Amino acid sequence: MGTLLWINGPFGGGKTQTAYEIRRRLPGSTVCDPEHIGFGLHRTLPPELRGDFQDLAAWRAGVREVLGLALKGHPGPVIAPMTLVDPGYFAEIVGGLREDGHTVHHSALLADRETVLRRLRERGLGLGLKRESFAVRRLDDCLERLAGPEFARHVRTDDITVPQVADLVAGAAGLTLAPDTDSRLRHRLRRTWTGLRHLRFD
Repeated sequence: MGTLLWINGPFGGGKTQTAYEIRRRLPGSTVCDPEHIGFGLHRTLPPELRGDFQDLAAWRAGVREVLGLALKGHPGPVIAPMTLVDPGYFAEIVGGLREDGHTVHHSALLADRETVLRRLRERGLGLGLKRESFAVRRLDDCLERLAGPEFARHVRTDDITVPQVADLVAGAAGLTLAPDTDSRLRHRLRRTWTGLRHLRFD
């Protein structure tokens, strides 16, 4: 069976950046983003019926099945960056994967509210927080829920870099990343490129 690194955290908390930093420095690893399944389900529904896709049983079952397939078929670690704060849904997906025999290492990236808001502004490419309104509305609830013991292990990210967060997340899973040799400029360019590749317009 496979090894999964589930990177949790509030929207704008650095999950995707951390996931791709790990993939860059861990040969054989791959990123499987459960959000893609959710957006696919949204696109099949008329706009007025598009709520939180995590409330769809099809999303939760689909994530468990797809990640299970990846873990069985991919020879290296699988990385899933996804906000998941409902304890029942967490048990259904993460607990279900563990019941299926997979090893799941969960880390929740936490930061102060102002830190996350600043990151959301940066992610919005200077367009303000209106574009990130869903993330802002959910922020306080996410931070409160993720601080609970059921969502440990917690990684505070306010004062450390993305490569340092990646080292902590991978280390908790017993994995050692290749050294980070990026300059400050190259690191910033890499973060910008990763952010641009994962902009959401739907």
